[in-house]
Amino acid sequence: MAGSLKIRSGTKLSLAFDAPVGQEPQFNLICTFAKSLDESAFLISIPMKGGKALPLDENQKLLIRYKQGSESMILAGYADDIVKEGLRRYWKIRRVTEQRQFFQRADERLKVALGIQYVQDTWPVNFDGIIEKEEGMSLDISAGGLALYLNRVFNVGEVCEVTLPNIGIAKEGKGCELVAAVCWNREAPKGSIYRNICGLQFRYADDEEKERVKKYLDYLKKKYRL
Repeated sequence: MAGSLKIRSGTKLSLAFDAPVGQEPQFNLICTFAKSLDESAFLISIPMKGGKALPLDENQKLLIRYKQGSESMILAGYADDIVKEGLRRYWKIRRVTEQRQFFQRADERLKVALGIQYVQDTWPVNFDGIIEKEEGMSLDISAGGLALYLNRVFNVGEVCEVTLPNIGIAKEGKGCELVAAVCWNREAPKGSIYRNICGLQFRYADDEEKERVKKYLDYLKKKYRL
């Protein structure tokens, strides 16, 4: 868990109910940050909807968005109590480990299932002295990154290497090996053959590498008529 939040009291926050994997959360509620209680909990004003205070639902996962410099950050948590301070009432939010970093989407996302390999150079080697790659499946992909079903749990901020598969004999369809950083992770939906899903942001070595991925995606879009 990260340390106490560095958010000023009185800062306006956008709030959404957590959305199923593949759907964008709707940040259509407004609340105000009151203060941190400790490293795992903080107070916010009770959000209003239709002129009425929202009822407390301890089982509803919440996403809370705020600005950190030029980036939008997302905290996940649950409202587990109502705290009264003076004449005001607040929700006490208990944070969970997920913390997403949302970047403004300038690239089109393609919803396509691709077999993606991933690996970290810190994993142990096998009997042949090789670090074996693991297999995952993409949920969507863009020039900025991808959402990946997988069976391993990554921490936000960790870096791994992913391999995009060959999808044709044309030059544009050849696979790519890319460095990517973990932006968020969560459990996969029930019934999935994978345990988790995470968001990865590509970290390009140079403009040439990024252009190669854009051509790969253009080829992918045409091949599968996405």
